[in-house]
Amino acid sequence: MTQNETLVYQLLCDADRPLSAYNILDALRDKGIRAPLQVYRALAKLVERGAVHRIESVNGFVACQLHDCGGSEVSIFMLCNQCERANEFTDTSIDSRLQSLGNDRGFQAAHKVIEITGLCADCQTAQTTVQKH
Repeated sequence: MTQNETLVYQLLCDADRPLSAYNILDALRDKGIRAPLQVYRALAKLVERGAVHRIESVNGFVACQLHDCGGSEVSIFMLCNQCERANEFTDTSIDSRLQSLGNDRGFQAAHKVIEITGLCADCQTAQTTVQKH
């Protein structure tokens, strides 16, 4: 990895939520990344390698939390609307069903991502606690 890719990747690994390219730029200005193009180039390479995912619905990026998601399985993200955390997982049964749907329609998927929004368990617990008081 280049120095910029390493800086961007480490920042995303340490982040507790998806970051936009401009969040990344702001966080890394003092480390020598001063132009949006530097961030976008680093992100493009990291996404290409499967080390980082783009979360379309929030226009942000996260470091891959799994070691095997670069294969044929679907990447599934549960995105909390309150704390903004993104939890990544895969599921072979969902992947098989998506593959079957594509086959039935003569379509071969190149990239399978599902984004689910709602409340994570921690935020649900906090919300329930507040409602009781």
